[in-house]
This record gives sequence, structure tokens and C-alpha cells, in this order.
Amino acid sequence: MDDPIILSRLQFAITALYHFLFVPLTIGMALLLAIMESIYVMTGRDIWKRITKFWGILFGINFAMGVATGITMEFQFGTNWAYYSHYVGDVFGPLLAIEGMMAFFLEATFVGLFFFGWDRLSRVQHLMATWMVAIGTSGSALWILVANAWMQNPVGSHFNTETMRMEMLSLYDIFFNPVAQVKFVHTISASYTTGAMFVLSISAWYLMRRKHVDFAKRSMTVAASFGLASALCVVVLGDESGYTTTDHQQMKLAAVEGLWETEPPPSSFTVIGWPDMEERKTHYGLHIPWALGLIATRSLDTPVPGMIDLEHKARDSIRIGMHTYDALQRYRKDQTNLAALAEFKENESYLGYGMLLKQFTDDVINATDEEINAAAASTIPNVPVLFWSFRGMVFTGFYLVVIFAIAFYFAAVRTLDKHPWFMRLTFYSLPLPWIAAELGWIVAEYGRQPWAIEGLLPTAAGVSSVSAGQVWASLSGFIIFYTALAIVDVYLLCKYIKRGPLGD
Repeated sequence: MDDPIILSRLQFAITALYHFLFVPLTIGMALLLAIMESIYVMTGRDIWKRITKFWGILFGINFAMGVATGITMEFQFGTNWAYYSHYVGDVFGPLLAIEGMMAFFLEATFVGLFFFGWDRLSRVQHLMATWMVAIGTSGSALWILVANAWMQNPVGSHFNTETMRMEMLSLYDIFFNPVAQVKFVHTISASYTTGAMFVLSISAWYLMRRKHVDFAKRSMTVAASFGLASALCVVVLGDESGYTTTDHQQMKLAAVEGLWETEPPPSSFTVIGWPDMEERKTHYGLHIPWALGLIATRSLDTPVPGMIDLEHKARDSIRIGMHTYDALQRYRKDQTNLAALAEFKENESYLGYGMLLKQFTDDVINATDEEINAAAASTIPNVPVLFWSFRGMVFTGFYLVVIFAIAFYFAAVRTLDKHPWFMRLTFYSLPLPWIAAELGWIVAEYGRQPWAIEGLLPTAAGVSSVSAGQVWASLSGFIIFYTALAIVDVYLLCKYIKRGPLGD
């Protein structure tokens, strides 16, 4: 593999997916710690203090790993995605700066108070610090997700013909981007589910071994209640996420559903099938009538466009984009050419489609029909990857709802330690929230291809002028470094879990 674009995408994907192993657990555990310590402050029972401290140690190990892996990601915008940073830095940069302030000033400060303030702060003061950690972790995630949502639906900005860059027009519109709101609550709920499953599974392991029984039963009770509410929110908000995708990323939705041809409304939902990129069909499909139409459009008479129709639409947009690109070039050469500027302004939203041609020709203005068709075809992402990733995520989500519902029932009737089969099932289900989260990010990010910024900046246009050898060197370094971190992380977690809350 010697394509710097593919390698740069691979490097960012690996570092992002690895970093996201730590993010959901940090967010979920932070709120669980706040809940557990609240119980301690309200009841005054020492066991809840020990519960909070123990889970706090595991939270701290995970938090440190998340910080270490997160910093390297932001540097890649300058090293591997220089033109991306130049083109959208005026919009993307402030959002990352706010996130950095939340993470390193608010979150990190109160994390220190959480670990070192037990004997220096009153109960209420320490509880306030713990709640600020929970608020800080969620707040940090908020701004990252607002930035990511802008990449999916770029609102509140415009292209400046003088600087040749995107500029922010309204922080309000960017923050209240409908995609951002849905993405935030969906991701945060998934993170809460991850934290709850971690506590539930480790506590089940203690009950299987008949160790720290009182500790484990109390921890499981909190995790079961919190996890059931969170898992149900994930399912409900996932439905809302599909609805917003209908308006802003129709190709992603069609690819996720393996929908090649536009069906008469309301469209059916494909439960399972076999997408075929060559034949442009989904074979052996098992369908639920009307379901996709209701989920995606909330109506019975609105069609959900298929990928082939969307490809035709992209081809028309590319032809308009060619003329838009030509008008911009003419205006850059002669800034007194107001006719060229007016022509560009009229079709400014199609500029990104003209830039899609840069991957296939250096002469965008005179692109051939073959090159236009190739650019239009590139707007269809890898359908099998998205189709199966989505179904894996959804299946795992419903499975977790069932696990938490059973745990909640057993906690309510006080029989958590009476069902060995459920303890084993819960313990072996520990990896599932991470699998679902990683699959969700694949759907969100891979489904946006070929765009770095939906409809504005093609991914291929945003990469730095780096060689394949340079990217291979940095990618190899990341793999070695992250593998070492993973070994240390697993070792420390296992060490403290085996030691238990009493240190024995």
C-alpha cells in the first residue's frame, strides 16, 4: 500500500478507534462515581466510600490512557491533514480549543481533587468535585461531537473568496446543529452504558468467585439501574439519529440499508441481506414493510432515495461544481470580474462537488464524462462495511438492553447472587459495549466518505503533501506505542481488579 491518502486515513482511523476504547468508559464511569459518592454522602455508610474509591482507581487508569491517546490525534490535523486544517481551521479550530479548555482546565483540575482531596475536603466539597469531573468529561465530549457533527452537516459557515477558506458565521448555529444534538445524546448514552456494563461485569466476576459480595451486589444494583436507562436511551436516540441522517446524509442512510433503488413510499427495512457492490443489488434480503419509511421520514408518503438515484444526483452536482470551480478560478485571476464572482456565489454550495474531480483529473474545468462518472461513483461508500457494521451495532444494543433488564429485575428482587448462569453471561458480555461503540463510529465516519466535510471538502483534497514512507513510519510508531499502552492498561486494570476493593 503506497497511497498517502489511504495510509493517512488508516492512521487516523486506527488512532481514533483506539482512543475511543477509553473515552466511553471515562465518561460513563465519571457519572457512576458521582452517583455512588452521592449515596455515600446521603447515607454516611462507609461501604459506599470504599465502593467509590475502588471504581475511582479503575477510572483513573482509564482516564490517563485516554489523555495519552487523545493528544496524538489532534497533532495529525497538522501532520497528515494540513490542507484540511487550512481550509476549515477557522471553524474547526475554535471548537477543539474549547474542548481543550474543558478537558485540561476543568476536567483535569477536578480529577486531581477527586484523587487527592478525600482527607482535605469535606464530604460535600469532595462530592462537588466528583460531580464536576462528571460534568467536565461530558462537556469535553460535547465540543468534540459538535465539531464532528459540523463535518457531517456544515452549518453556520461560509466560503471566503479572499482567503480561500471556510469561516464561521454563527457559533450558535454550529452548536445547535440538529446533528450535533442527536450525536451528543446518543454517544453520551452509549458511554454511560459502557461504564455501567464495566461495573456490572466486574461485580459479576466477584460474585462468581464469592468475593466482596456486599460490595459487588451494591455496585451491580447501581449499574443495573443506570445501565438500563442508558441502554434504552441509546436505542431511542439511535432512531432519532437515523431521522436526522435522512435530511443531511442520504447516501449514508441508503448504504446502511443496502438500498440501491428508490422504492415507492413507505420504504421497507432490510433486516438482513447480502449487499453486492458489483451487481448493485442486495441479495437474500429479509424485509420489514414500511419500517424504513417510518424511521427515516416519519411519514407514509415520503420516498427514501436509493444509491443509484443519489449517484445520478451527484453527477449533476459535479457538473454544476465544475462551472462553480471555473468561476472561482476566473475571479481569483481578476478580482474585478464581478460576473464571475456572482456566478460563483449563485452555486457556491456545489464547489465541493467540483473538487471531487481533483482525485481523477488535474483539469477540473475540462473533465471528461468518464472522469465525471468516476467522481459520481466515488460518492457511494463501501456498502457491505456499513451494512454489517450497523447491524452489529444494533444487535449488540438490543442485547445489552436485555442484559440490563434482567440485572435490574434480579436486583429488585434481591437475587443477584442466586443465578450463576447470569453472572457468567454478564462477565463474558463485558466487551460488547466497546464493540458497539467502535461499529457506531465506523458507520458515522466511514459512511461519510468520500467527504472529509460533507459536500464541502473531499477527503482526498484534505491530505498533507507527505510520502507513503513517512506515513508508514508514523503509523508503525503509533502501533508500537499504542500496543505498549494497551498492555500496560490491561495489566493495571487486572492487577487492581484482582486485588479488590479491600486490597486483598
